[in-house]
Amino acid sequence: MTLFTTKTVAKLTIVIATVIVTSQSLAAEKTYRWRLAETWGPNFPVFGDTTKNLAAMVKKMSNGRLTIQVDSANKHKSALGIFDFVKSGQYQMGHSASYYWKGKNFNTMFFSTVPFGMTASEQNAWFYHGGGIELMEEVYKPYGLMSFPGGNTGVQMGGWFRKEIKSVDDLKGLKMRIPGFAGEVLAKLGAKPTNIPAGELYTALERNTIDALEWVGPSLDLRMGFHKIAPYYYTGWHEPATELQFMVNEKAYQTLPADLQEILTTAMRVSAYDMYAQSTHESAINLARIQTDFPNVEIRSFPAEVMQALRSANTQLLMESAAKDPMTAKILTSIADYTKNARAWTNFSDKAYLSIPSE
Repeated sequence: MTLFTTKTVAKLTIVIATVIVTSQSLAAEKTYRWRLAETWGPNFPVFGDTTKNLAAMVKKMSNGRLTIQVDSANKHKSALGIFDFVKSGQYQMGHSASYYWKGKNFNTMFFSTVPFGMTASEQNAWFYHGGGIELMEEVYKPYGLMSFPGGNTGVQMGGWFRKEIKSVDDLKGLKMRIPGFAGEVLAKLGAKPTNIPAGELYTALERNTIDALEWVGPSLDLRMGFHKIAPYYYTGWHEPATELQFMVNEKAYQTLPADLQEILTTAMRVSAYDMYAQSTHESAINLARIQTDFPNVEIRSFPAEVMQALRSANTQLLMESAAKDPMTAKILTSIADYTKNARAWTNFSDKAYLSIPSE
C-alpha cells in the first residue's frame, strides 16, 4: 500500500523547502546582544573612544543584528578583572592590555610590548604578517579566549617622577607604578614596581603611596594632573609600542554567524588602527600644551648610565625567562627574529629620513 501519493509528496516537498528557507531567513535576521567590559573609566579619552567606535561600527555594518554594550570600570567595579569576566562568559568581550595578566600567564606580557623592542609599525607588521597573532592565539586558547590587537599608543613616556633620576642608585627603593616586563626590569635594579588602575593613580601619587608612575604619554597624561605633583617627565624605553587588546570569549564568538564574525573582526582591526592615529594626534597637541602652559615640567631623558643598566637588566631577564619556558622562548625568538629584519628597514627608511638636517 502506498502511504503518500505523488501529489502529497510534492506538497510535502514544498512545505519542507519553505520551512528551510524560512529558518535560514530567521537565522540571518537573528540579533545578538553582547556586552564588553573595559579597564577604563567612563568617557575615558582615546582608549574609551576605541570601544565606542567598535560598538558603532559593528552595529552599523551588521544593520543592528549585533550590538555591543560597553561597560566601563565604574559599572563592573573591577578595572583589572577583564580576563576573568570574559573567560567566565559574564562578558562576551573585553578591552584592556595583555600585560596586565602576567600573574595568570607570564607570556601574555609580550603581546603588549617589550622594553627596547619593536616600534608600533614593526609590531603591527609582526602581528599580522610575522606570526604574532598566531602565537597570541596559542597563549590564550587554553583559557577559552581569543585576543586581537586593540589599539596602539606608540612610544610611551618613561614616567612622572617626584625627584630627578641622576644615577642607577636613584632607582633603588623607588616605588613606581609600572606594569608588564618593565616592572621586572626595574625590580632587578632595586625599584619596587606595582600596578594600579588608572582611576587610582593620581591619589596614589598625591598620598606618597608611590614615588613615580608611568601611564601613557601626552595624549592621556596631561588630563590626569600628574604634573602638579611630579615635575620630572622622562622619555620612554619600556613601552616602545604598547598594544591594547580586544579579548573575546571563544564560545560566544562561535555562536555568531560567519558574516557577523567577519564584521566583528574587521571592526576590531579598524578601531585599533583609529586609536593609533588618534593617540599620535593627541600626543602632539598635548606635548605642545605642556611646553607652553606648564613650564615647571622638566622633560628629560634618563642618563646614559641608567639606560645602559636598564638595557642590560632587560636582556638578562629575557634570556632567563626564555630558558624557563619553551613557549616564552618561542615568542621571544619570534620577536627577536622579526625585529632584526624590520629594524633594518626602519633604519633605512624612518631613521634615515628623520636624520636629515633641518634648515
